[in-house]
Amino acid sequence: MNYRENPKGIHFIEGDLGKELKKFRGSISEICKSKIIENMTTKDFATMIEVDQSPKEVFNAIINVRGWWSEEIEGGTEKLNDEFDYHYQDVHRSKMKLIEVIPDKKVVWLVMDNYFSFTKDKSEWTGNKIIFDIEKEKNKTLLRFTQIGLVPEYECYDICQNAWSTYIQKSLFSLISTGTGNPNGKDKPQTEDEKKLSPSDYTTSFFVDQSPKEVFKAINNVRGWWQGEIKGNTDKLNEEFSYKMEDMHFSNQKIIEFIPYEKVTWLVTDSKLSFIKDKKEWTGTKIIFEIKELNRETHIRFTHIGLLPKIECFNACSNAWDGLIKNSLYSLITTGKGKNIF
Repeated sequence: MNYRENPKGIHFIEGDLGKELKKFRGSISEICKSKIIENMTTKDFATMIEVDQSPKEVFNAIINVRGWWSEEIEGGTEKLNDEFDYHYQDVHRSKMKLIEVIPDKKVVWLVMDNYFSFTKDKSEWTGNKIIFDIEKEKNKTLLRFTQIGLVPEYECYDICQNAWSTYIQKSLFSLISTGTGNPNGKDKPQTEDEKKLSPSDYTTSFFVDQSPKEVFKAINNVRGWWQGEIKGNTDKLNEEFSYKMEDMHFSNQKIIEFIPYEKVTWLVTDSKLSFIKDKKEWTGTKIIFEIKELNRETHIRFTHIGLLPKIECFNACSNAWDGLIKNSLYSLITTGKGKNIF
């Protein structure tokens, strides 16, 4: 395949597909749909699909944003200088402007404003460019999608690259090839992350240079990062341990999922929070640590399923988790010592 028009080059994250594609001149749609590609120089997120339809049909599908991304798009999505608003519940909102529109060849959006409910920097994406490049390749049409600025250093990277992979490789691909996409909408999440984040369970994440093995070990050394009195074992499946912070907070956790170097889940079997009316707000909630190696770094995502904005302890508890996860656990992983944050 000829990529001479891209002087920076393109490579595939998963395996050496460059050689495969040069040898494979037939249909590569299944390969393209299942692989994420990355700009070799900039690390900007990119992915690609190949379809039988014409460049004109691909272009028309791209600008039908309501047909593949969200049913709740407000504004114009087809013409140069059009602006539109995207939102999914209170999880993600953004304003886009079409700054380049070349029929049947290219569309570029500028992210003018952005909000995420699940990141510390709520405005990640602001100033990014989202690019759709269309190219005819023999009897096929290639669509390359790139978000300039969406890099692994972003807190949202893991969630965002998973979302784009779903919406480009599945929903937009389906709209182009069958005439029907799978956009999200009110109460219609389309990705696993959208399901997890609706309705806004507390979550946070960060990257470190340490290995998944080192991260996993630190997470399970709960006494090393969760300030308070801990009784019981914290590093084996089905073990239970209690946590107590003076007379303010008591909870009992059972380890119900324990996948080395990948995931740990605690079930809160009992709780007593003295500073709120419903003292058992945590009981029945789940606390999840997910670990993923990405571009020679390790991403840690923490989610407290059931810790919602509507419950009384949300502000105090989410602030506490912010300190414990992004300061104390981060410090334990990177320096070998946690921090006291209370």
